[in-house]
Amino acid sequence: MAGGKEPIEVKFRLFDGTDIGPSKYDPSTTVSALKDFILARWPQDKEINPKTVNDLKLINAGRILENNRTLAESRVPVGEVPGGVITMHVVVRPPQADKNSAKQLANSPKQNRCGCTIL
Repeated sequence: MAGGKEPIEVKFRLFDGTDIGPSKYDPSTTVSALKDFILARWPQDKEINPKTVNDLKLINAGRILENNRTLAESRVPVGEVPGGVITMHVVVRPPQADKNSAKQLANSPKQNRCGCTIL
């Protein structure tokens, strides 16, 4: 490995408790590349399927990892067991409504609601 650094073993814990990995990565691997790896190996039987890297968030030791940072920069050595596997949690962002559907929702007729006033 570059600079004599040991590969870092990481597994990814999905929202339902299943795992992707563990796999070994060079410390210079970016968080964005890790997300690409997750997307490529995402189980197709899941109810929620991310479409892009931006749909995923990686969390390590309570910190959301930034796409442009490397694995070495994102590590939190406190609590790690030497030679152990690091578990990162994967959160999928809910799909966001596009502008057209938001406009349709805003223009849709309002449902009848109680208009009670307490005096």
